[in-house]
Amino acid sequence: MAEKLQLSKSDRQKVWWRSTFLQGSWNYERMQNLGWAYSLIPAIKRLYTKKEEQAAALERHLEFFNTHPYVAAPILGVTLALEEERANGAEIDDAAIQGVKIGMMGPLAGIGDPVFWFTVRPILGALGASLAIAGNVFGPILFFVLWNLIRMAFLWYAQEFGYKAGSEITKDMSGGILQDITKGASILGMFIIAVLVERWVNIAFTINLPSRTLSEGAYIVFPKGNVTGQQLHDILEQVNEGLGLNQMQAQSLQGQLDALIPGLMGLLLTFLCMWLLKKKVSPITIILALFVVGIAARFFGIM
Repeated sequence: MAEKLQLSKSDRQKVWWRSTFLQGSWNYERMQNLGWAYSLIPAIKRLYTKKEEQAAALERHLEFFNTHPYVAAPILGVTLALEEERANGAEIDDAAIQGVKIGMMGPLAGIGDPVFWFTVRPILGALGASLAIAGNVFGPILFFVLWNLIRMAFLWYAQEFGYKAGSEITKDMSGGILQDITKGASILGMFIIAVLVERWVNIAFTINLPSRTLSEGAYIVFPKGNVTGQQLHDILEQVNEGLGLNQMQAQSLQGQLDALIPGLMGLLLTFLCMWLLKKKVSPITIILALFVVGIAARFFGIM
């Protein structure tokens, strides 16, 4: 029986060090995929001896990847465990590995920003700045040392945690644990995408529609001449009740769409992009097309 392949601590440390350059080669089509693949090269070389296997492993890790650069560490750890089990003969296909990556990177990305960018770094920055303002040269040095100690320690221990957790995941392949996790991760990933669509995809039409005439009682009838305090009070109450200020109410295409289904056009645009990606249209082509359509729509006063 062949000896079981296993990543040594030295191998995992090489991956840990390389992961600090995750965003060293960022691109608009697949985001952090080059930095991700670069991080995994030491593990791929250790687990796969044949050039064809190494090339195949590298190719599957050149797919889309994007998350907070620090919380990528536990995803790296799980991926190392999956690749290790695959190299030892476990039935783990490319879709399973990619599914776990995609399912984890969305939720973890939402954790990285508030923890690191909005909490840890501002606190350390304020500490270093207060010392620097007082004339202490150790202010910026303290910030640099503490920040990198926290960052590097988190990357290492989070990667190790993911590696050990991933090993537990892959122990019982016959029970379908990995398949269940992959399915759950995919569902969670789609949920996160839906949340991001509602938050970030915004289409606003500027086309005005013909005004409509409000029926009597649906608009405010302002008194002629001087207005008493009681009349002003009544007018303000009518405004709060949603009555129109004029008998003619202006209408817009965007207002009608929002009344129908808020965010409908953003959702349809997302579905269109997904359909184009399914048809093997390049993401770069889609991005450029969105730029062209957006500029043209703005020029002609459509959006």
